[in-house]
Amino acid sequence: MQRITILGATGSIGASTLDVLARHPDRYRVHALSAHGRVEELADACRRFKPARAVVGSLDAAERLSQLVAGLGIQVDHGEQALCEIASSPDTDTVMAAIVGAAGLAPTLAAARAGKKVLLANKEALVMSGQLFMDAVREHRATLLPIDSEHNAIFQSLPAGYERDPQAAGVAKILLTASGGPFLHRAVETLEAVTPTEACKHPNWVMGRKISVDSATMMNKGLEVIEAHWLFGAPSELIEVVIHPQSVIHSMVSYTDGSVLAQLGNPDMRTPIAHALAFPDRIASGVPQLDLTAMAALQFYRPDFNRFPCLKLAFDALGAGGTAPALLNAANEVAVQSFLECEIGFRDIDRVIAGVMDAVPHGPAPSIEAVLAQDALARGSARAIIDRLRS
Repeated sequence: MQRITILGATGSIGASTLDVLARHPDRYRVHALSAHGRVEELADACRRFKPARAVVGSLDAAERLSQLVAGLGIQVDHGEQALCEIASSPDTDTVMAAIVGAAGLAPTLAAARAGKKVLLANKEALVMSGQLFMDAVREHRATLLPIDSEHNAIFQSLPAGYERDPQAAGVAKILLTASGGPFLHRAVETLEAVTPTEACKHPNWVMGRKISVDSATMMNKGLEVIEAHWLFGAPSELIEVVIHPQSVIHSMVSYTDGSVLAQLGNPDMRTPIAHALAFPDRIASGVPQLDLTAMAALQFYRPDFNRFPCLKLAFDALGAGGTAPALLNAANEVAVQSFLECEIGFRDIDRVIAGVMDAVPHGPAPSIEAVLAQDALARGSARAIIDRLRS
């Protein structure tokens, strides 16, 4: 019986994880759940799964949750320290790290340092602090399994026991597929007028608003490039992004003998979640089997950096190294939130990020404190650029 903690239980990944867990009550028990502010949704999940602990973002939210789950015997807490406690608790075996953004860094790192089985859906943990995070995984003998559909597909397409050494495994290229988002074929000159509602209408996947905007700008793919670098030990020149609008092939690995191995499936996050939960076994996920005969065509395109400048910015940040990816991530989070609040336009997102990358010097990332200090500088710089754009 695996004991599971879900960080970010009310988001799309958290909800999909709970759906898979509910199908296998004989294999899994929920130890703890967290959410930032969706108290009613978290309370519903608590009533269904009866965790020992639940964590929310604020004292007010904790008081409301306590009232909603009174009588269930659930310990309710709030704040980052409580998140780190449930992530590292001896009463949990597996941690689903699904908190979006930099807020998920500390508890995800706490899980790794506690030697947990970490199911990584929070790509920012690797984007912001890749070397520190991978060192923690190695030193504390944690198990790290990727949940992003692309990285999970790559994991499945690599040899068993792969040790982050592409050359030793005969890997010629890691091919990250991307849907291209909702604006793949829209005229570039019209992107200035894109609204938040349009940007959040992903053609294939159901995701949160922030991740949906990242998909529309392809920053999500840029962050995944950086994540792939750390997960698989691949330099940037071995990572290629391929636009595949149908989202049936989730990613591929090209080998030196000319073979290309791919993982295919319907676009449903329950597949990689079920794979990681049960690894190395296979369990039912609730996802319908893929019908290849129903596929009219599978298309592939090279990404256009003029259409998707955020992808180029991410490759540049990976090449720069150190805290540059942390600056990129922080600037993007601020810019996307500002766009969703209608403070700036869609194409201002990449302008804000580029401005921050130019304005804030990057350096080494020897500690989490150093990373978070750079994160704070980038957020302040992004906010200043946004204020200038609005004036």
